[in-house]
Amino acid sequence: QFKLIVENSEKPIAPGLQVKAVVEYTPKCAEDLQDKLTLLVDDDIVHIPLLGLIPYCDLEMESEVNFGEMIANNKLVTKEISITNRGTISGVFRIMYDGVVLLNIKPVRGVVKPKSVRKIQVDICTDVPGVIKEMMKVELESRGCAEVWIKGVVVEQVLKVLGVSCGKVLKCINFGPLYFGTSKTEKIHLYNESPESMDWVAVLEDNAIGGEMGTDLQGSTDAVLHNLSLKNKDLDVSNVILCVPNQGTLLPYEKSLITVCFSPEDFEVNDTSLIQDYVVFLRFETAGERSGCLQDLSGSHSRHVDLAVMGSGFPVILTFEPGTVISFKDCYLGEQTQVVCTMKNESEFLPVTFGFRRTAHFNISPERGTLKKKSEKEVMISFSPRQIGTFAMKQIIDIFSTGVDKNNVDVLKTKSFHQIYLTLLGVCKSKRTSVVFTINPGLTPLISNATGQFVVHGTGRLRDTAPVAILKSTQTQIHTHRKNRNCKDDALIAFPNDRAASLRPSEWNKKYRTIFTKTERYNYLDPEFAYTDSERLFRKAIQKHYIDFISSLRRRRLEKEAARQFNIYNNPVSIDIQPAEGLEPPNISITDFPKEKPEPKMLPSDDNCMLTSRKLAAMFSKSTNKGVWSWLSPMPSSTQEKADCGLTLTPKQLHQIFIGPSTINFGDVCVNSTTTKELHIINNLSVHIWIQIEVEVAELQETSPLSQVVPPLTKTHIPVVFETTNVGMFKSSFSYKINKQHTGHVLVVARAMPIELQLSTRELVLIPVPGCLAGTEFRRTVRVCNPRNHPAGFTWRPVTGDRKSAFTIKPTKGFVEPYSDMECEVVWHPGFNTSETGQFILCVHKGNSINLKCSTKVIIHV
Repeated sequence: QFKLIVENSEKPIAPGLQVKAVVEYTPKCAEDLQDKLTLLVDDDIVHIPLLGLIPYCDLEMESEVNFGEMIANNKLVTKEISITNRGTISGVFRIMYDGVVLLNIKPVRGVVKPKSVRKIQVDICTDVPGVIKEMMKVELESRGCAEVWIKGVVVEQVLKVLGVSCGKVLKCINFGPLYFGTSKTEKIHLYNESPESMDWVAVLEDNAIGGEMGTDLQGSTDAVLHNLSLKNKDLDVSNVILCVPNQGTLLPYEKSLITVCFSPEDFEVNDTSLIQDYVVFLRFETAGERSGCLQDLSGSHSRHVDLAVMGSGFPVILTFEPGTVISFKDCYLGEQTQVVCTMKNESEFLPVTFGFRRTAHFNISPERGTLKKKSEKEVMISFSPRQIGTFAMKQIIDIFSTGVDKNNVDVLKTKSFHQIYLTLLGVCKSKRTSVVFTINPGLTPLISNATGQFVVHGTGRLRDTAPVAILKSTQTQIHTHRKNRNCKDDALIAFPNDRAASLRPSEWNKKYRTIFTKTERYNYLDPEFAYTDSERLFRKAIQKHYIDFISSLRRRRLEKEAARQFNIYNNPVSIDIQPAEGLEPPNISITDFPKEKPEPKMLPSDDNCMLTSRKLAAMFSKSTNKGVWSWLSPMPSSTQEKADCGLTLTPKQLHQIFIGPSTINFGDVCVNSTTTKELHIINNLSVHIWIQIEVEVAELQETSPLSQVVPPLTKTHIPVVFETTNVGMFKSSFSYKINKQHTGHVLVVARAMPIELQLSTRELVLIPVPGCLAGTEFRRTVRVCNPRNHPAGFTWRPVTGDRKSAFTIKPTKGFVEPYSDMECEVVWHPGFNTSETGQFILCVHKGNSINLKCSTKVIIHV
């Protein structure tokens, strides 16, 4: 089968020349041949092997596809396997799979060209946790049947709360008893036990079953029911329990340190002795996965972990004997009276750390201390007046404990969280001094009366200035000297007993005259102690500066008060008219006020403000009660929309956007039919969001619109259209993006069924009814039901055989609408030698076929 074509040269071949030989191979059968070609060159023999191979395909395929660890988040995970053809002709393959786990394999059959690779796509929907180990068979041309194993593990995205010290799973935190206004913190670890990162949010379950907020669990049933009527209905538990941080992102197998703070607050106004017990569940959820609001729509549970937080709030019960009003005995200046007061801590659970503030004229010992539970302590209160009068002082007692700043809960500070007041009453009297005059034996003291005969003893302390008696010189003319009688100056008159003070006048620029002769007195100024003119001017300038400063402060204060009063009355309602001026107000009805749309209330943007289940439910209820917006703008157009849709949302903000259900189950649907379900979108934020849906599977290509800009506080929906031509189970998912950054997935499940009709019975017996007319008594109906979502056409075909059938059915053809039925009447026509049995076949267009057996029961009356 090999042929050699060559012309052998008879003469030797010169250098540089060549001889060409052609070898032809012509196979006659499908087998490989081998031969050799012998070349003689002078004295050398060269053997050249010849191989003749038939063309073939050589297909090879991987034996295993490992998906690894995947998260059960309704996502479609895709892997590719390769079929390689190393042969010289194309090869055919076919994939067969009948495992438990639903796999989307594309393509299941095909051709691999020579020297090329064909990619096979295998999709797994991660909706159910479990271990995947399935086998699919692949028929390869010229290789036979090969086995390919599909392996993988689908795990839940698990959150765990661990103790910091022990590292074990933590179910409950019991803060124990605390005083109202104090705080206590605990550290925990939030652990992401999954191979993918996740965004988490902390939510307080303030409406969960078993939760208690501000209830005295130790009281009787009647007392608890009575206290419930006194409770503040708008109690915000986020002010009592704080979690910092309350949102974040956890990497795979990462721990985050979280601080939980319990700060009981006394919300009672009438009775401050009530005990308040708190049992609240703190839920850590995956951001965007809600277990309450869309649970009825999604049908799936969210990935979360609950942590019970327990604690009790107690009031400070500190009593005093002999009471809160303490009276002291009257005393004189410089003396002291004391009262012993007994402080009792009536609390059975907590000690009290107290501190007395400093109060004028009263001293307390000890000023600070700690009282253990159910204990007492004596305190000495002293009244030491420093001036004469009646005193009613307010003594403040501070109660100290640890507290936190909500902006930084990691730092505990000792602060005064409660105050108790005592009233201290005391009177300081003055001593009466009796003045005794004694006869001066002849020695004149420094200061004496006019005659110098009597000296007053016991006048108290000496004053800095001597007593000087002065009066206007123009008001008396007694013993006035003749030359001084016409003096017109405004001089002052000095009494005779002011000799000691005459050397230092009270004012240097005033004149003094004697009381009798009105002679000008001599004033001595000591140059060592007297102010010079420049010093006097300097002191006067300083006095003027302070006088002007105080005047400016007063003027500024009056201006602020005037401005405040102006702002109070400067409004369209008040025109600065004093009440009760005789003006009668008009009769105003509520219909006179214009209706204004209330501003939407949003959750505070403070990062420390926690979300609660009651707030989320209120937002969901408020949004769902509004009308549905449809066919919104597909892209941001205005400046505000572009700015809002470019924002990166926090996990807490993502948790306030509801997109669901997370699983859309179409149920049983007919092939070639169109079924629609709604994907709800609720935006509870104060900004616009941009939703973009990415659909890749052919069965969901009719879904529209795929892009919408949702305004703030708006509810809308997107119709999800499902249509398939393949019978079988369908399970796939599509993804969506919020603001082109945050991705989510929606699982679509359906079971495609062929068109089918059902009969109410397979065997129909016709019995005559007594009293009916002849020819009408053998009639009966059969019901044709359509359990599917697509109209079905049918045709009745009788099975006659050799003889003509005596049974007829009407209508013989028609259509049955989805989820409805139709009555068909079967009639037996009696006659000579007619058959009493018959059969019909219900032929469904593009569907099933059902046999209906008919028979009669003839009753002969004798």
